[in-house]
Amino acid sequence: MTALLWPAPTASAPVDATVRLPGSKSITNRALLLAALADAPGVVRGALRSRDADLMVDALRSLGAGFAGTAEEGWLVTPGALRGDVSVYVGLAGTVMRFVPPVAVLADGEVRFDGDPHARKRPMRALLDALRALGADVDGDALPFTVRGRGSIRGGEVTLDASASSQLVSGLLLSGARFDEGVTVRHQGPPVPSLPHIEMTLAMLRAAGVTVDDSVPDRWRVEPGPIKGGEVVVEPDLSNAAPFLAAALVTGGRVTVPGWPAETTQPGDALRGLLTAMGGNVRLGPEGLTVTGTGRIDGLDADLRDVGELTPSVAALAALAGSPSRLRGIAHLRGHETDRLAALTKEINGLGGDVSETADGLEIRPRPLHGGAFHTYDDHRMATAGAIIGLAVTGTRVENIATTAKTLPGFDAMWTRMLGETA
Repeated sequence: MTALLWPAPTASAPVDATVRLPGSKSITNRALLLAALADAPGVVRGALRSRDADLMVDALRSLGAGFAGTAEEGWLVTPGALRGDVSVYVGLAGTVMRFVPPVAVLADGEVRFDGDPHARKRPMRALLDALRALGADVDGDALPFTVRGRGSIRGGEVTLDASASSQLVSGLLLSGARFDEGVTVRHQGPPVPSLPHIEMTLAMLRAAGVTVDDSVPDRWRVEPGPIKGGEVVVEPDLSNAAPFLAAALVTGGRVTVPGWPAETTQPGDALRGLLTAMGGNVRLGPEGLTVTGTGRIDGLDADLRDVGELTPSVAALAALAGSPSRLRGIAHLRGHETDRLAALTKEINGLGGDVSETADGLEIRPRPLHGGAFHTYDDHRMATAGAIIGLAVTGTRVENIATTAKTLPGFDAMWTRMLGETA
């Protein structure tokens, strides 16, 4: 176990760094899937190269799409006839386990899905039941499961409870234009988390020439029709900016992320408001987004339902803040790569913190922290949360920092390089 513990660097001075981030995982995997379903070849530039993206490429390639080039130089994606009698391994990638099954129903033959052990615990039944209601033949309610494709699917209207994940909606919408009747998805249940991710899906469908309608709350319609090929340029991953920008607050320094879009559907853009509320000075300009620490970290009361992926970084900052915090609207994080609410509570408290779970979130009260092991449960955002705490708490050791390769390969080198640029 000791060999797997990464000694998180403690900042000896305020950071002063420019951090260039790779492409958005969420945009990358949507763009790759739409390109594989398109009517003509397309190019995806600026794509993220990570475990999640590699799993998506492997899945789509096994189903018949052609991929030439690399993430760095651009993927040339050539759509092909969707074939069955294949196996798809999803790892822990929610976008692969929720986005690819609706593609598999269009294949000619059996497609078997499985993933990492914890992936078998992640919510899937609502999506698989929805596919069955739309005319698909699916055996199983969770990983592992099998889709028996018939080359086409009727489609039409379906109602599901997507309160566990917005990916359940996006997965149906992304392939919906290839369904005979298109697809209308209605949500019935508690509020859908991470709505900006559904907005991202709709924006990318529109950019690919697909007709969509989201004029009625909790109802999304995708018309049947062609999906055009072409070029897609992937934005930097704004959610992956969270730990680096948090470092500015922790150290009282400055961090700039170049290429921050003036307008975006990425949930990570909410960092601008969250970090301002926690005491940072935030400026968006031609050089990118710059966050400057003020020497203090303020606690906050925030509903993170739409931006749950930012919770581990915000919780790490809250554990170092000078006043209490309450993070709300994130009960769905219990079904992510790990139970993030339980994991954050256990690991921060293990370093001397004072965190308690609520029905839909966390309450975090200031208390001096001490060094120790910070376990990550194979969850990339738990690993980056541990790195944030380590900036201020000597002796923090993060288990399996390599798990960050899920969405940000080379994180530990980027982190060390950022600290090496201190003024």
